[in-house]
Amino acid sequence: MNLKENNRENIEFMITNIKEKLQVVNSGAMRPESFDTENYEDLLDIYEMIMSKTSFSVSEIDAIISELGNLRKK
Repeated sequence: MNLKENNRENIEFMITNIKEKLQVVNSGAMRPESFDTENYEDLLDIYEMIMSKTSFSVSEIDAIISELGNLRKK
């Protein structure tokens, strides 16, 4: 999969993997359709950072979820 391409399929892939890696309990709050392609580069940066780490502190998870919330469609 080429994540450099800005498309819905890649957004769905990234959000699904982010939810799994962070073990998001309320997965309904992070639906792929809530993210617009306009913020693709920011989402990709967050995705790559998350996938590069093996563990996260509670404050890191809170900050990541908050930032993802900022990227959601208004």
